[in-house]
Amino acid sequence: MRVVSVICCIALLFMTFTSPANERMKSAQKLLYQQVSLLALVENSDKFNEYKQLLFKSSLSVEQLIIIESDIAQFWFQRQIPIRSEELTQTKDPFVRAMAIEPQLAGYLELQNRIRHLQWLAEQDWWQPIELDHLVRPNQMDAIVPVVLRRLWLLGDAKVAVTESTRLSPAIVDAIKRFQGRHGLKADGIIGPETLKWLNVSPKKRASILAKNFVNRAEFMAQRGDRFLVINVPAFEMELFNNGKVELVSRVIVGKPYRPTPLLSSSISNVVINPSWRVPKKILYNDLLPQVRKDGNYIAERNFDVYDRNNNLVVRTPEQWRDLAKGPFPFRFVQRPGSNNTLGRYKFYFPNEFSVYLHDTSDPRLFQRSNRALSSGCIRVENVEGLANWMAANLVKDKQTWVDRHADRNRTQWFALNSTLDVHLVYWTAWIDDSNQVQYRNDIYQMQAGS
Repeated sequence: MRVVSVICCIALLFMTFTSPANERMKSAQKLLYQQVSLLALVENSDKFNEYKQLLFKSSLSVEQLIIIESDIAQFWFQRQIPIRSEELTQTKDPFVRAMAIEPQLAGYLELQNRIRHLQWLAEQDWWQPIELDHLVRPNQMDAIVPVVLRRLWLLGDAKVAVTESTRLSPAIVDAIKRFQGRHGLKADGIIGPETLKWLNVSPKKRASILAKNFVNRAEFMAQRGDRFLVINVPAFEMELFNNGKVELVSRVIVGKPYRPTPLLSSSISNVVINPSWRVPKKILYNDLLPQVRKDGNYIAERNFDVYDRNNNLVVRTPEQWRDLAKGPFPFRFVQRPGSNNTLGRYKFYFPNEFSVYLHDTSDPRLFQRSNRALSSGCIRVENVEGLANWMAANLVKDKQTWVDRHADRNRTQWFALNSTLDVHLVYWTAWIDDSNQVQYRNDIYQMQAGS
């Protein structure tokens, strides 16, 4: 009812300062035009592109408006995204109806503003490719600096549009760092290939990427429960939601492009302290055996036990392991728990056909990299202690044993949970953050190449 009241109040104020029916119709068409412009980007459909043309050029009849309104509302209903007021979609006032079918989404108005700005930029002839075959570092002089500054200003990262100097000054460096941060790049203020690649992304493509990802994320969030874990793969980020609020955030490491982390939904059913690591065949053959062929001591130094097909422990000298690794290898590796175990201190297990899970790591330095597509498919969590402590406080049944087992680094212990925790591995390359800044990320698996 509050939403209905707000819309009615706005409508009454609008009526006070405008002339009657024809002005209401024009205002309604402007609102509908903004919506179908967004939906045309999301669906790339002939229908919404046709509606754009009609709403921009023509004075439409009531019947035509109602058809457009119905299709807009249906778009949101199909995605289980609520509109502002179903009740007011039946009113006679076209402006109120147009307001009523807007989605009830946080950040929607900011999204519309950004889309309008990008579409305006797309209409200008300003986005010619910037070419550069070298790095430009802070305080260096280069003819490209004024061109880069203007583009940063157009995208909202620089406060001024022009400079009389070709020096990469501290103010411009700060703008570049803001731009790099919004694109998941290392914020070093250097104009290099990755920064240039994003500066050259056209406004039209930016608008398409943002619109599609915003709506996909909204559709996902509209269908979630109160408590869940979400890993946004191209953002290299994990968020824990509880009662509609983010309780925990962490950087993560995900799969390399040729060993991608799969997109799936499951539920964490167990937590393991001091896990052992059963090495998957692909990792064994591609990563470990090449190391053994170089140095047979690799197995003992990394605390691996080797088993044959009958699950018997196999013991060989380093020289024998080195020779065996050169031919057929009918053995499997299991790494014992300990400080150098690849999985680290914790493993969070959830059923899936890809044998991936969340875990700790023995090499936390990798979390400092901007591109963290580094694993063989599993997800490594930087704030693994925070996640483990939250699980212990909220879901682990045997809390006393949990405390006791932390004293022993080499003993594996599985813990059952009072209830499972839903986990979702998703793929969003753009969103609007809590500071109303548009964030973009590289399409690391080339899943949105057509955007």
